[in-house]
Amino acid sequence: MNLKLVKASLEYQRQITEMLDEWYAFGEKIIPYAIRRLDYHNFKYYCENLEVKDDSEGLVPDSTFFCLDEDRNIMVGAVNIRHYLNEALLLNGGHIGDGVRPSERRKGIATKMIGLALQECKRLGIDKVLMVCDKDNIGSAKSIINNGGILENEVVVDGVTEQRYWITLN
Repeated sequence: MNLKLVKASLEYQRQITEMLDEWYAFGEKIIPYAIRRLDYHNFKYYCENLEVKDDSEGLVPDSTFFCLDEDRNIMVGAVNIRHYLNEALLLNGGHIGDGVRPSERRKGIATKMIGLALQECKRLGIDKVLMVCDKDNIGSAKSIINNGGILENEVVVDGVTEQRYWITLN
C-alpha cells in the first residue's frame, strides 16, 4: 500500500468527494474536524479555505492533508496538523487530528498516515507532538502508540474520557 499525503486541489476533487460522500452516508462525525468544517460541494471554495491561516476566532494556523492510496487512486483518510497548541488544544485536540474513511478501517492505514503526518510536523519545526483520542477508541490509541505515543494522562471533556499521548520526534 503506497500512501502519500496531498493537499486538497481540483486534481483530487473526485477522490475527496467520494471519500466525504461515503463518510457522511455512514452517519458518523467526520474527524478531523477541519475536513467537515466547510461544504465540500463548492469544491473550489473548499480548497481555498480549508486551512486556517491565522489565530482569529480561537483557532490556530493549521495544515490539512488528504491521504491518497496511490495504488488504487482513492483517498483513504485525512490529517489536520495544528502548528501550535492553544489552551483548548492542549487539553483536548492536540497537534494532529486524523481519520480514516469507514470502508478503509482496520487495515493499518491510520498508523501509516500518522507516520506521514509526523514527518510534516518535523518540517514545521514541531518536535513534541500531542495526540488525543477517546479512551474507547482502541484502534486510534494503537495507531498513536505504534508511532511512539506515550500516554501522559486521561481527562474528561464533556463527559468523555480522553487519552493524551505525547510523541517526541528526533
